[in-house]
Amino acid sequence: MLKTVVAIFVFNILEDDLGIISLGQCYDQELLEKGELRKACSRRGNAVQPSRRLNSTSRLIELRQLMRSEVRLQTLPIDAYIITSSDEHQSVEVDEYERRREFISGFSGSYGDAIITMNKAALWTDGRYHLQADEQIDCNWLLMREGHRNIPTRYQWLKTEFPKGARVGVYPKLISEYMWNKFKQELADSKIELVALNVSLIDEIWPAKDRGQMRNKDAFVLDIKYTGKNYSIKLEELRRQIMKAGAEAMVVTSLDEIAWLLNIRGRDIPFSPFVRSYLIVDKSNIFMYVNSDQLVKNDVLRYLHAESSFRHSDTVQIRDYTSIWTDLRTKSQLYKKILVPSHCVYSEGASHAIYEHIFPNRRLPRQSPIIYLKAVKNPVEIEGMRRAHIKDAAALCDFFSYIDKQMSTGRIFSEAEMADILDQFRYEQNQSLGNSFRTIVGFGPNSAQPRYIPTKNTNSSIFENGTLVIESGGQYYEGTTDVTRTLHFGTPDDVMVEAYTRVLIGHMTFASLTFPNNMRMGHVDVLARRPLWEVGLDYLHETGHGVGAFLGVKESPIAVQYDLELSSRQTFKPGYFLTNEPGYYKEGYFGVRLQNVLEVVEKPWLQHTSGHRYLGFKVISFVPYQMKLIKLSLLSSQQRRWLNNYNEEIRQQVGAELKRQNKMEGFYWMMENTKYIPENGFSRATSSTTLLLVCSLIVKTVVLI
Repeated sequence: MLKTVVAIFVFNILEDDLGIISLGQCYDQELLEKGELRKACSRRGNAVQPSRRLNSTSRLIELRQLMRSEVRLQTLPIDAYIITSSDEHQSVEVDEYERRREFISGFSGSYGDAIITMNKAALWTDGRYHLQADEQIDCNWLLMREGHRNIPTRYQWLKTEFPKGARVGVYPKLISEYMWNKFKQELADSKIELVALNVSLIDEIWPAKDRGQMRNKDAFVLDIKYTGKNYSIKLEELRRQIMKAGAEAMVVTSLDEIAWLLNIRGRDIPFSPFVRSYLIVDKSNIFMYVNSDQLVKNDVLRYLHAESSFRHSDTVQIRDYTSIWTDLRTKSQLYKKILVPSHCVYSEGASHAIYEHIFPNRRLPRQSPIIYLKAVKNPVEIEGMRRAHIKDAAALCDFFSYIDKQMSTGRIFSEAEMADILDQFRYEQNQSLGNSFRTIVGFGPNSAQPRYIPTKNTNSSIFENGTLVIESGGQYYEGTTDVTRTLHFGTPDDVMVEAYTRVLIGHMTFASLTFPNNMRMGHVDVLARRPLWEVGLDYLHETGHGVGAFLGVKESPIAVQYDLELSSRQTFKPGYFLTNEPGYYKEGYFGVRLQNVLEVVEKPWLQHTSGHRYLGFKVISFVPYQMKLIKLSLLSSQQRRWLNNYNEEIRQQVGAELKRQNKMEGFYWMMENTKYIPENGFSRATSSTTLLLVCSLIVKTVVLI
């Protein structure tokens, strides 16, 4: 009977859809590779455009006029212009004032680069944002979906567009030296010239009335009870690393590194507690380039000894923010070698402009030693991260209790409304400074977009007929959090349950691993993906990234992705914190993602035969999974035991915190959702639902083959 049902199901799919797609699949693949496979951008007819789209026509016209103006460019005309998503510090998340790529394209994701020629505009982004970008950029744009096969790189596309050569412009403060060199290397066998412009073309066409003001918030000192180490000690550690590298000084350009090194925080970047600044550090001096008005309140100047009559090695000498450009020219003559940050996973390193302001024979390109110093948390930071996640879990349990109660009375929430309510629950926690990123709440088809953010035009109501993916995180004095749960308020169908369970199995297997300390980060990724790979499924984003301690929610050098070269070179160290976030997304139907933060811990009672130490992971996120979405027959006894142990820890750790805060409704909700499950049973690798899951995805899979 089962075989008959499955056969009929497959036949219906083949008859209704697969035949049509087979006829057009080569054509679709060709469009995909060209970036022309776009929603509502058919060359026939006038399709209704998605409500999120920006009409970029007039902005592109204005930009192209600038590209031909020798007067405005102060050089010969250019044939193409590169727009990155970065600010001067190559930040992952940037101030609204710095979102140049979003202004020209309409795409608001944190990752992606645009190239505009005189007759084309193309956007490259990764699998987290494919659906979002297709919704937001209009039909003037090509969409290059990184992660799919045969998608041209930026360099390949330029060489195809300009076989006879061209001048390609870019603003050097907004492109890293790493990316600049990649372009130079890849274009070396062509007649394409990369041109550093003296002006940012987007700044020239972006009206001030529409742009707003650059943030200049007051900075503050983070107490040693949270940092565990005085900035003077950190400075000495850094200076030793600079000397070890063979340099006499270092320029620090990354905002999270400056915040960590000096133990100061600010609000110049959304969701990240950073102060816009630069540093130059040598063996006896430290110069900070910053808007000094931001350091007046909260005794920051006094803390940094900036007003001291006597200068010591930890006296921070304050300079105007823009003086970095003149000082680099003069100070670089004082040193034989200056360490200039290079690329490291998510850290792009210094801009091309920074490199160009240092004499070539004085430059020493190296990964910033601060990346590795701050990635290994000290005991105070470790304890703080654990406390922050307990408080965060209490806020989430209280939030879920409130939502469940309200929905049981018939109340209907929108995605944006639910995001606002969650933000408020989190902000009520002690020592909370708000979110660590913009809260993601995606229901139904929107949950299939990994980084979906509800907008006025896409804000969906949440009902009982689809999955709801909620990813959120907080910034606390003690640490930074990031957690994702997938929920269903009705009765999930079998395909949703199967997908959720497979994601959960990968999630648990990753967290359970014991491994030698010489294992490469990328290797662990296969454990999270294996349950999906077994049925021909996958997801187009990393499985894990580093997390800072009241710093950035995405921190180098930790990246868990099996096909990422840098991930295959890095190893784990005790004191690292990282996310564990497998997922699955079926476009137009539903999405699933589960995410916890893990701490890398040593297992000293184990000894590798070759002398290597053994490490493992400690889960520090404690939010219940939704039992109705778990298919127990797919779980082994070991996996059920892991789930019971995890739920027991939630009851102990989060239960005590909820009681302490007198959040009893949240406490009872937590207890109800962490009940014991039978550990004895059998696991079936394949089921009728597995076959249905695979069959339901045949259409999508064929398109991508």
